[in-house]
Formats: sequence, structure tokens, C-alpha cells
Amino acid sequence: MTGSDGVALLGVRHHGPGSARGVRAALDRLEPRIVLVEGPPEADAVLDLAADPGMRPPVALLAHVVDEPSRAGFWPFAEFSPEWQAIRWAARRGVPVRFIDLPAAHSLVLPEEAEPPGGEGAVPRLDPLAELARTAGYDDPERWWEDAVEHRGRDEPAEGDPLAGFGALAEAMGALREAYGDGGHRQDAVREAHMRLRIREARRAHERVAVVCGAWHVPALARGGGVTADRALLKGLPKAKVEVTWVPWTHRRLSRAGGYGAGITSPGWYRHLFTSPDRPVTRWMTEVAGLLREEDLPVSSAHVIEAVRLADALAALRGRPLAGLGETADAIRAVMCDGSDVPLALIRDRLVVGDVLGEVPEGAPAVPLARDLVREQRRLRMKPEAMEKEVDLDLRKDTDAGRSRLLHRLRMLGVDWGEPARSRTAATGTFRESWRLRWEPELAVRVAEAGVWGTTVESAATARAEEAAVTATALAEVTALAERCLLAGLADALPAVMRVLADRAALDADVAHLAQALPALVRSVRYGDVRGTDAEALREVAEGLAERVCVGLPPACAGLDADGAAEMRGHVAGVQQALVLLGDDALRDRWAAVLRTLAVRDRGIPGLLRGSAVRLLLDDARLEPAEVARLMGLALSQGTPPQEAAAWVEGFLAGGGMLLVHDERLLALVDGWLSAVPAAAFGDVLPLLRRTFGGFDPGVRRTMGELVRRGPGGGGAAGGEAGEGLAGFGPRLDEERAEAALAAARLLLGSGERTGGQDA
Repeated sequence: MTGSDGVALLGVRHHGPGSARGVRAALDRLEPRIVLVEGPPEADAVLDLAADPGMRPPVALLAHVVDEPSRAGFWPFAEFSPEWQAIRWAARRGVPVRFIDLPAAHSLVLPEEAEPPGGEGAVPRLDPLAELARTAGYDDPERWWEDAVEHRGRDEPAEGDPLAGFGALAEAMGALREAYGDGGHRQDAVREAHMRLRIREARRAHERVAVVCGAWHVPALARGGGVTADRALLKGLPKAKVEVTWVPWTHRRLSRAGGYGAGITSPGWYRHLFTSPDRPVTRWMTEVAGLLREEDLPVSSAHVIEAVRLADALAALRGRPLAGLGETADAIRAVMCDGSDVPLALIRDRLVVGDVLGEVPEGAPAVPLARDLVREQRRLRMKPEAMEKEVDLDLRKDTDAGRSRLLHRLRMLGVDWGEPARSRTAATGTFRESWRLRWEPELAVRVAEAGVWGTTVESAATARAEEAAVTATALAEVTALAERCLLAGLADALPAVMRVLADRAALDADVAHLAQALPALVRSVRYGDVRGTDAEALREVAEGLAERVCVGLPPACAGLDADGAAEMRGHVAGVQQALVLLGDDALRDRWAAVLRTLAVRDRGIPGLLRGSAVRLLLDDARLEPAEVARLMGLALSQGTPPQEAAAWVEGFLAGGGMLLVHDERLLALVDGWLSAVPAAAFGDVLPLLRRTFGGFDPGVRRTMGELVRRGPGGGGAAGGEAGEGLAGFGPRLDEERAEAALAAARLLLGSGERTGGQDA
């Protein structure tokens, strides 16, 4: 829309490829002396970087308040964004370009717009494209935009008027503004007042001015006069000191509303429409076929041809100028995916949305911490990627150990680039770690926030760990922090953490707290040994905690209710694992004596804890099977209340039900007790039993049921024959079948020929 005053208002859809093509053509026609773009004026200082060869969209302007980095805003740009094309056009032509939106110094500290209140006079917040689509008879705004702008723009002759589309869109937006006013966007009045002032300034200095902004703003910017009123709107706005830089962005994040308040749902598709020189549907089907072939799906060139034909036919039937995303998806599902939506989900994730991650040049302003992070990423060859991936690290290798330390340090700072994951190779132990990595643009804000702790990743993580130790409210938090410090290689933070740990451990008399804190502390000792860190001080504290747990556990377990017993059982199991990891035989012997005390004491100790103690002693070979059977018989005797007996069974079987499969004496005890439970009490114990047996694997439950059905000595519970066997089991070892299995096992293990008369 061109006015008589030499100002051309080019109203666009943010991230609209059709608008981007139109802006490029309009600027070629107009040849303005200055280009004004919707965006924060503070970014003028970094606009020259847009022409740097190292700048590759999608990228975003990041503005944040200096004293409060969490107050931040993003203004994203894709290759197909009209604003980006305007900036690049100006850079190629040597034409000055300026941002004219409300400064970030104001917008980042203005109160957020609240949802309009309900009621008869409330004006709903308007989506202009959705309203235009509804008026045109469409139920999908994206489909209307494709038909009205994206697809029709390709058919216009090169000699056509490139400004006609902008005029039509401005007229439509003018009608909407007349009908809906600000459409519920209360801050638009302030933003548009600032834009009008900047446009007037540019017009006084330049003969021809081009303004690229959201089409919604064009009617408000076209109004003349009102300088005094505009200045009055801007007077007294809150203000803060801000910093602006460029950061990489992703297609996935383009689907969210940014600083423009606009987002798109299919950035990969829109990029394809913008970059395809011709035959966009054919080229799209070819890309889809390539992706499906990479996933080992049988897709041929014939599939591509038929899919293109079907998409074109669907577009003609639906009255569309060109096949859109809906038609291509329908054609792909029918022709390439055999009607399945599963491959379509992959196509949407990889192509329709995409995981493209932009790049910014090295000269972009950044806090010192961000620069150090970039140096560490390059040193360790860890390139940030938008696509999620899993990596396995071998901590015996220097590079992998460095990567592990970097990821742990970033997590200490709240920059969750990586998340620990279960190893894909099922490796166990402390020499391997698995991580799930994905770089999100918002992490740039987290890095800026963490800059207050230091100028390097190591120094910032150290300062953050020391602060976290001082402010921790529980002993378990401090021991977990010590573990994280060792994992992150923060040797300078350990003395401060250890001082706090020793003080808290000396003052805390709660056995549950001590037991909860011990596992993380013991893991810290173990990780310190593996990573070459001096963890002797941690070992002394861990041993002291273990001694205090051994002394205080029996009285702490007395008189607990069901919830307290369940919580304490978890602590007891954690201490058991921790002491095994610590490797102190004297401590393990003392701990076994404590467990035996719990196991045999029948007064005051909940059955859940007594049964759990028996199972831990049995698994650690501290009790003979005959003694276990005796204790179970006592616990399940008729004098024991049914609920208490059921709790004992739950504690004993918490380690898994395979024990009952292989020891029919114990199974017979449980079966006999269960058969003798009075009918009146059965409903009370049933929830406990269902919770216990429901946690077993289906195969274990099935085998246990068959054993009970068969009954003692191989006979069925209903008097089956003595020779009747359990499915999959025999009365004795079948040596011929076992020999065949052993031969296969030798081959797999590479053990060669048998030695002696017995296989190991």
C-alpha cells in the first residue's frame, strides 16, 4: 500500500513465504531510500551481522533485561520471513534499514496483557487470519492463506503489479480494524504510536520509505497526524536497560508465537514453498520418498508419480489452485504409507516442521559465559543440534570424560542441554554414561541468566554449587549436591560443600534423613574413585552416616504406620545398596546384624519391614533357606493378624517373585497361609496381595499359578496325577536337551570345547 507521501506500507504475514516473495518484488519496484522493519530498535546495533556469511537462518534477535535476564523476548527470522528478506535486500543494495517497533526497553517490562474479561461488553482477542478465512468460508486459516496468497502468487506473471496483493490485504485489515478496533490487543496502540513517529522521522530524511510490518498494523500506520497524541501514549512508560544479540533458532520453535506474537505450524513446508523454483508438489514428494527410504520403507519412483497425480486430483476436486499440505498428506498416506498414519508422523516431524538449527557469526554479542561455552563445545566437538539424539560416553576416554563434565556443569547452572538416559548398549557401572541431547533456543536465555555466577562454565558452576550448599534445607540435598560436584569435576566447590555436609550430618538426628542421604554420598565416593578425584573426606562422612544409621534404625522403625513403613522400606533398601557399593566389610557385617534384629523382632516392627529385612539377608547370603522358611512360617502363623502377615509377604517379595518359583517350600507356606485366611479378613488383605503380586512379571505370575495348581509333589490341586508336570518344566533334568543348549551357549560365549567332564 503506497501513500502519496512517499511511504509504502507493505503489510505481511510474519513467516509467510508468499509475503516474503512479495516484499522482495515490491522493493525491487519501489527502490526505497530506507527500509523500516517491525522489530526492537535496540537491534539496529547488530543489524550489520545479518549480512555476515556466517549468519544462516533460522535465527532470532534476543533482547533481555541486563539485571534480570529472565525478562527476555525473541524476534525470530526464517529464510522465508518477509522481514528477513527485506533486511537482506537492503544489505545487498546498500540501503539503510532500521527497526521501528516499541523498544524492548519498554516492551520487556510492560505488564503482560491479561485475557480480556468475560461479560457482555468484552471484546475477544482477534486472530485476523482466522477471521478472514471464516469470512471466505474456510474453517482452516492455513488453508485459506495457502489458497489466497501462497499458491496464487506463483501464477502471477513477472510483469504484474507486485503491490496489488499488499493493497488488497491492507483493505481487508482495514475492514477488520473498523469492525473490531484493536481486536483485544491492548498494547498495539502504544506500539503503533512508536512506529508512526519513526516513520515520520524517516520520511523527513528520505524521499522514498518502505515499511515492512504485520498487515494488522497497516491501517493504524496509514493514519496521518496525531504527533502529539502519539507522544502522549509513549510518555511515562516503564523502562529498563536491555542487551540485544542474535541467537540460533529452530524450525520447531517457529511454531510458537515470538516477539511478533505470531507463529506457524508447518515451517518446513513453508521453507519448501519459498525455496522451490518450480513444481513444489513434485519436489516435496521426492523429499518425502527420500526420507521414507532412509527409514527402510519400500518407496519407488512410481509411488512418487502416483502420489503427485493423486494430490493434484484432490486439489482439483476441492477447488484449490494448487495441492496444499492437506492434499499432499492425503496422497502420501494412500500411496506411500498404505493408509498408515505412523510414517506420516515421521514426515511431519522431520519435514513439515523440521529440525533445522540456524547459525550466527562469531562476532555476535554474547555474555562471557556464552563465549566460553562455545569454546568448550568446539574443543570437545559437541555441536549443538535441534534434533534430539542419544550419545554414549566412555569415561575412560579423555574427550568423553570432558563431555560428561560439561553436561553436568551445565545442569548445575540450569542449562539442560543434556538429560541423563538409560544406556542404549545396556552398559552398567560407572565407566559409561548415556545422554539425550537437544539444543533449544531458550537455553540462550538460561546461559545469560547463569552469567551472574561466573565468566566460564567451570567457575559459574562452582559458584552455583557453593551457593546451593549454603541454601540447602535438607541433608539429602547436600549429599546429592556433593555427588553432582564430583560428576561435574568441580573440585574447587567440594570443600565448601563438605563443610556444609559435615555440619548438617552432625546436627541431623533423623534416621530417615540420614538413610536418605547415604546412597548419594556413597555414589559420590565411588564416582570419585573412578574419575580420579580425592574422595577420602566423603568416605569418612559416608562411613559416619552409615554407623549412625545402624545404631538408630531399629528404634526408628518401631511403631510406624503403613505409610511410614513404606517410606522406611525404601530407605533401608537404599542403604543396603549403598553399603554394597562402599565395600566396607565391617560395616556390612554390622548392617546385617541390624537387619537380623529387624527380622526376628516380632513386636513393634511393622511386618513390611520385617519381611523386607529377611529378603535382604537372603539375597546377601546371610540367611540359610531353612531359616528363611522358619521365619516365614512364624510370620504367617495363625496367631498373626492377616493384614500384618500380608504386609510381611509384601516386604519379602518386593525383590521379585522368582524366589517362590524356585523354592516350593516358601511357595507352599504362602499358599497355605492364604488358604487359611478367614473369609471376613480376606477383603482386607486382598489390596496388599494384589499390589504385591501385580508387580511381578506376567511369566512369573503364570508359572506360580501353575505350581500352585499342580500342588506338592507334582500333583494337581484337585488331585492330579503325580507324574503330571508343569508346562515348560520336567520332574528332572533332560540331559539330552540340556546338552543342545550348552553347545549353543559355548558357541555364543566362545568357550570352545569342554574341559573335564562338566561344563562351567
